[in-house]
Amino acid sequence: ILEYQRRNGEVQSKAMDLLNLSEETDVEVLVAQIAFEEPLISKSRKPMLRKLINRLIEKLEDKQSQKFSAYKILRAHMLPLTTCAFNKAGSLFITGSYDRTCRVWNTVKGEETVVLEGHKNVVYAIAFNNPYGDK
Repeated sequence: ILEYQRRNGEVQSKAMDLLNLSEETDVEVLVAQIAFEEPLISKSRKPMLRKLINRLIEKLEDKQSQKFSAYKILRAHMLPLTTCAFNKAGSLFITGSYDRTCRVWNTVKGEETVVLEGHKNVVYAIAFNNPYGDK
């Protein structure tokens, strides 16, 4: 999003398509293309644009080096999950299921702390007591 302020003080924005941005992107060509298509990008703004594009490319490289894997598989519900919510601190989460139960979990240990039974139907929605998140 290109955000700019008009002379009258009004702030406006314009979407720019950078979906094809990759590590192989020629930054100078891209900067020249954007400056040509966007009259708002003056010659004095090109160094900042170049810097921002390089930062975006660095973030793409960092994301590709990240590797995620399953830490722990939690099996407790008899039927599939319908919902999940985390408390504000992220230390607890609660799951709801077609099996008509809710289970509260310790996020770090991956251990079930409480089972809430007695629901008369499938549990479709759950939440912690926000903004406190302690109940």
